[in-house]
Amino acid sequence: MAPTLSSAVSEFVNALSSIIAGLFNSLMAVFQAIIAFFMSIFTSTIQLFQSFLKLGIDVCQGVVGFVAANFLAIAVLGGAYYFYTNSQSQRSGGTRKLARKELIWT
Repeated sequence: MAPTLSSAVSEFVNALSSIIAGLFNSLMAVFQAIIAFFMSIFTSTIQLFQSFLKLGIDVCQGVVGFVAANFLAIAVLGGAYYFYTNSQSQRSGGTRKLARKELIWT
C-alpha cells in the first residue's frame, strides 16, 4: 500500500501532538518539582522556628524556675529575719527602736 497524503498528514499531526504532550508533561513535572522544593523549604523553615521556640521555652522554663525558686527562698529568709527582729524588739520592750528614732531626730 502506498502512503497517501492524508495518512502522512495524520502521522505528522500525531507526531506533533506527541511532542507537544511530552513538552507539556515535562513542563508540568518541572513545575511540580519547583513547588515541591519550595514546600520543602517552607516546611523545613517552620520546623526550624518550632525547634527554636521549643529551645527558648525549655531554656526560659529552666531559668524562670531557677529565679522563682531563689526569689521564694530569699522571700522566706527575709520574712523570717523580719519576724525575728520584730519579736526581739518586742521582747526588749521596744526601747531600742525608740532610742534609734530619738538619735535620728536629735
